[in-house]
Amino acid sequence: MQANSVSLHRVLKASPEKIFRAFTEAGAMAAWLPPYGFTCTVHELNAVTGGTYRMSFQNFTTGNSHAFGGKYIEIIPAAFLKYTDEFEDPNLPGTMTTSVWLKKTIAGTDIKIIQEGIPAAIPAEMCYLGWQDSLEKLAKLVEPEIPDA
Repeated sequence: MQANSVSLHRVLKASPEKIFRAFTEAGAMAAWLPPYGFTCTVHELNAVTGGTYRMSFQNFTTGNSHAFGGKYIEIIPAAFLKYTDEFEDPNLPGTMTTSVWLKKTIAGTDIKIIQEGIPAAIPAEMCYLGWQDSLEKLAKLVEPEIPDA
């Protein structure tokens, strides 16, 4: 694994299909992906192999925002996603690659995430902490089973 990378692991009490939807639907991404203290606008999302996306996170305290986007390299529904991320800010150069594995277990879904190529200006530890927030929000989105009335 590259030097400026993070590796994450969780078991969530939800199906791989439901978690996959959270990674591929714009409304869901906006709800769980930004760390606490940030809002998200999804400008474009075409979650198919070769498709692209673009979104921005806004710091709710300062109002500053940063936009980023990328391309879906490989998608296996309910099992695997691999996509790139590039910041539009020239001070954050390079291409990050995120890989997400989903595996059904007796408890729900084992999720493994590796993000590589984090720009040198972003400490990997801060990125890791941001992912902790995001994964907590992901669990709160996908774990409840709320029937339609």
